[in-house]
Amino acid sequence: MRIGELSKRTDTPVRMLRYYEARNLIVSERLHNGYRDYDDYVVDRVRQIRGLLDVGLPTRIIGQILPCLDSPITIHMPYVTPDMVATLEEVRDRMAEKIECLTKNHTAIGDYLRAAGFDAEAS
Repeated sequence: MRIGELSKRTDTPVRMLRYYEARNLIVSERLHNGYRDYDDYVVDRVRQIRGLLDVGLPTRIIGQILPCLDSPITIHMPYVTPDMVATLEEVRDRMAEKIECLTKNHTAIGDYLRAAGFDAEAS
């Protein structure tokens, strides 16, 4: 898919996609006319990157942990520093707080829909 379609499918500005590519967070092939061509898996990769950015993880660390998101068994991180570990622990804890909040809100909305007589099981 071309960069415009990737932008639409991930709700990510084209400029940000180019930045992710410049930081080696995503990759594309180049067509004969010079246009970028992305594989379908890049949609999920961009969503992962955006989620990690949303919780405050810097791109330099995202680049190091992205391989772990696909296959945790092949984790090789030779440059793990105490600062990186502290950052990852902080982000993990923030993510857990967000998950807890989202879970409570999800339950509350489901309860509301059930109380209003709607089927909330489609969640």
